[in-house]
Amino acid sequence: MTPHETDEGFLFLADDDANLPIKPSITGAWKLLIVDDDQEIHTVTKLALNDLIVLGKRLDFYHAYSGKEAISFLSEHQDTALVLLDVVMETDSAGLTVVKQIRDDLQLDEIRIVLRTGQPGYAPEESVIKDYDINDYKTKTELTRNKLVTTIIASIRSYQQIKTINQNRRGLQKIIKAGANLLEQHSLHEFSEGVVTQISSLIGLHAEGVLCAQIEDDGTASDRIYVLGAAGHYAPFIKCQLDRLDNRRIVDQINLCLKTRQHLFSDQDTVLYLGNDKLNAAVFIETNRPIDEADKQLIEVFLSNISVGYENVALFQQLKHAAYIDPLTKTPNRNEFIQILQDTRRFEPEHMVAVLVDIDHFSDVNDGLGQDVGNELLIAITLRLIEHFGISSQLGRIGADVFALVGPEDELTPERLTAVFAQPFQASEHSLQMNATFGICRLREAAEQGMVIMKQVYIALNKAKKTLGVHHQYYEPAMEEEVTERLTMLRMLRADFALDKLELWFQPQLCLKSQAVVGMEALLRWPHQPGRYISPAIFIPLAEYSGLIVDIGQWVLEQACKQLQQLAAANCGSLRIAVNVSMPQFRSPHFVPSVIDTVKRYQVNPQLLELEITESVVMDEPKIVIDALQQLKSFGIKVAIDDFGIGFSSLSYLQQLPLDRIKVDRAFVSTVTNEGGGLIAETIISLGKRIGLSTIAEGVETKEQLQAVMAMGCEEVQGYLFAKPMPAADLMQYLLAYQDGKLKP
Repeated sequence: MTPHETDEGFLFLADDDANLPIKPSITGAWKLLIVDDDQEIHTVTKLALNDLIVLGKRLDFYHAYSGKEAISFLSEHQDTALVLLDVVMETDSAGLTVVKQIRDDLQLDEIRIVLRTGQPGYAPEESVIKDYDINDYKTKTELTRNKLVTTIIASIRSYQQIKTINQNRRGLQKIIKAGANLLEQHSLHEFSEGVVTQISSLIGLHAEGVLCAQIEDDGTASDRIYVLGAAGHYAPFIKCQLDRLDNRRIVDQINLCLKTRQHLFSDQDTVLYLGNDKLNAAVFIETNRPIDEADKQLIEVFLSNISVGYENVALFQQLKHAAYIDPLTKTPNRNEFIQILQDTRRFEPEHMVAVLVDIDHFSDVNDGLGQDVGNELLIAITLRLIEHFGISSQLGRIGADVFALVGPEDELTPERLTAVFAQPFQASEHSLQMNATFGICRLREAAEQGMVIMKQVYIALNKAKKTLGVHHQYYEPAMEEEVTERLTMLRMLRADFALDKLELWFQPQLCLKSQAVVGMEALLRWPHQPGRYISPAIFIPLAEYSGLIVDIGQWVLEQACKQLQQLAAANCGSLRIAVNVSMPQFRSPHFVPSVIDTVKRYQVNPQLLELEITESVVMDEPKIVIDALQQLKSFGIKVAIDDFGIGFSSLSYLQQLPLDRIKVDRAFVSTVTNEGGGLIAETIISLGKRIGLSTIAEGVETKEQLQAVMAMGCEEVQGYLFAKPMPAADLMQYLLAYQDGKLKP
């Protein structure tokens, strides 16, 4: 734009500049924005003020040649102290518009404004002073250098006073808010971190610093100095001893502050003392500049405001400590040990392991000798573990009979852990020989979260407990994948069972004397993909473990009764169906009534329903099984024992069970053609006959096996030689074809 005419006399005189004072030291600069559409005004103003020092600071000049440029600059530089603003620029009132935008749109109430005009008639001075928040309004012709300097000094002094007032107001608001926020924090570490952050906020800094104190985790005084709170790149050192901090200057400054109990101020950092006779703390803040007096006053008020809060939080920490320490052994409990795991994983995972120590059969001590003896035993085990590993490792008790250790891998070895239990433990007047099972996880291979690490060690422990002859296991990712896969499969099983996707297949059983089909075994099938099925050996244990087998077992029973109805309708009413029953079903108080009710509801002959139990079921809880089977037997339901001879220990219960039939396991049938391989099968068949039980051989696949079991006197057979398991529809076709003589072994 074409500059407006200006008064040629606006060339500053030097008549009053003869005796200039000695220049003071300079500690910064004030931002001064010159807004004028005349380039010469910019030049002479800068020339006149170039050497001016105001309140110890020089002037930094910035230039705008229109109102739009001025607003753009101030939007990005809101710390500008003063604007020398021309009234008449692109319009006759452009400067007044800029004033409104500064105050109303940009909300800059601290910045000072001096209006200048070369054409005073366009805006009367009196009305402008009344209507606009400005410091001065002068014509360019009346501004000699001395008058301009006087105006600049007065305006900047006004700017500093307004800024100080606002800063104090904001500081007071921050103090009130900070105090309220900090008093809400019950954790000593969170409180301390908040102190660092709030002090940095008070003096306008990014939070970088630490709060340290001579204090223990329970809030009591100690000779050791810990990092209780930290912000910025010092955050990872929370809860560490001060000496581990990688900055010697911080360590020395904090030690000096705690020793002298005084604040320390320097050009680069500030150390503040906080505490009383019982609790000492020091706050180190990186400032990278000196703290001015106003900020020091704010900090003093803030520290006074939170000193009582600091004492209260330390007291609360002592109460909180009780919640994280096992009261019996005085070692960290589960919650605290999870944090210990996480901290160790964060700072020193190499060559460190986490261990769970599960005391075998500890409940027997409580049940047999009483809880007082059990408690003394736990204390004795604690002392033994501390004796062996207390120097190198951290110990905790995370369960009734489960201890946890974290320490060097070459110390916490299976051999050294087992050695802890080599000698008996003294508990009261008892000398108790105890054993333990160990789950071990190398922290370098573990997750980062303490809770997840604990889960991984438990996976290893459970694996060890389930593996016969093994007392320890190291965690491997494949174990977790196996657990995840099992849980995924269990969810799928629940969903498919709810959607009625399970199927009940049947494998015929034949009488060797008549060569006729006398019954069938009901076998559960789980379709996974078209033409593919998940093995019962995989999903049946899952169903038993989860308890889902109770519902599935009831469904199988109902499907078997429905099939008995269909068989009767097809003139096959003499055929029986055998249904497998698991231990969780026997444990259900509704099992016996539900079986009887189902048989009655479907109006089938109870003697055509046969319940198959395995030897392992009998050995698990024999009394429950025997009582239930006797009730069912009295109702007329048949009972068979499956997999007989696998467990090597059921002979003592064999006569107590109300059995009708004994099955020779396929493992023994498969060896009957080998030299000497039929001895066990022959013994089982002979035993069955002697105690009045029918015998059936399962897994017969060859004619040689058939001839062998026939020679032993076995009465019935079941196997691929005659038929594979088949769906209900195929079963009916099979029975018709067999009756017509179309199928022969």
